[in-house]
Amino acid sequence: MLKQIIDIFEILDAPYASGADIQAYLEETGQSRSEVNRVSSGKGATDFIRVIIEGTNGRSAGGDAPTLGIIGRLGGLGARPERIGFVSDGDGALAVLAAAAKLAKMNRLGDRLKGDVIITTHICPDAPTRPHKPVPFMDSPIPMPVKNKWEVLPEMAAILSVDTTKGNKIINHRGFAISPTAKEGYLLKTSNDLLDIMSEVTGRHPEVFALAQQDITPYGNGLYHLNSIMQPSTATAAPVVGVAITTETTVAGCATGATHPMDVEMAARFTVEVAKAFTAGDCAFYDAAEFAEIKRLYGKLDHFQTEGREGT
Repeated sequence: MLKQIIDIFEILDAPYASGADIQAYLEETGQSRSEVNRVSSGKGATDFIRVIIEGTNGRSAGGDAPTLGIIGRLGGLGARPERIGFVSDGDGALAVLAAAAKLAKMNRLGDRLKGDVIITTHICPDAPTRPHKPVPFMDSPIPMPVKNKWEVLPEMAAILSVDTTKGNKIINHRGFAISPTAKEGYLLKTSNDLLDIMSEVTGRHPEVFALAQQDITPYGNGLYHLNSIMQPSTATAAPVVGVAITTETTVAGCATGATHPMDVEMAARFTVEVAKAFTAGDCAFYDAAEFAEIKRLYGKLDHFQTEGREGT
């Protein structure tokens, strides 16, 4: 998928990168439906883009094959005028848009998946930055609830959330790693099916990154978060797995020249392989029977999907 990575990088690495530019590229590449919506705030603006790859037996065709959501999480593609060029934080958007291009081309050539795949992200070449330890974060002109409203859809039966996750000290691996499954406030065991697909894609043992309970609570509650990778889990009952693009050393989200095309390509290729398997019913993000049992034993934890209670 290097062609898609390179093509989309060249589009996104520009001070006036827009959703319309990506939409035009996807239309030339293959068969897909896309929608762009520009949203503004006092901190700036961004283009949300939503791409639908229709399956042979997907919801869009009146079928019952499950729909996979692939979300590119980021604050922005660039931190202009503070920094010139594509920032590390943009890798999540780059990966999912490359996956959209690949799936659209497959569709055009006749290699259609059974179920629909919905890819969402946003395009902002001039996002602000904000302080964060151990390195500064990219901020976003748009608050998280607005992002979730646009990017997390009820049709998504499961979600892969792809995000640059280099500004930390807990993932010391170059490439990408996946998370345990988050669902309705629970942190569940890591999916064996996803681990198998990861090993097939990389040719190496799978890498899993650690999560804390606060990582699956909403931004804005004052708690520390690894980054925004698990924020979709606060806005849906569907199972969510993070796909973290990682490095051995701590790299700031606002660093330029820090995108490693082969690593982003592997993460994008992983999402495509998961899409093939999940929409065909051959990949489970969690054990449904065990989840029912854990809720019977310990009750609901969906209050962790809220901002919590003040003063308790």
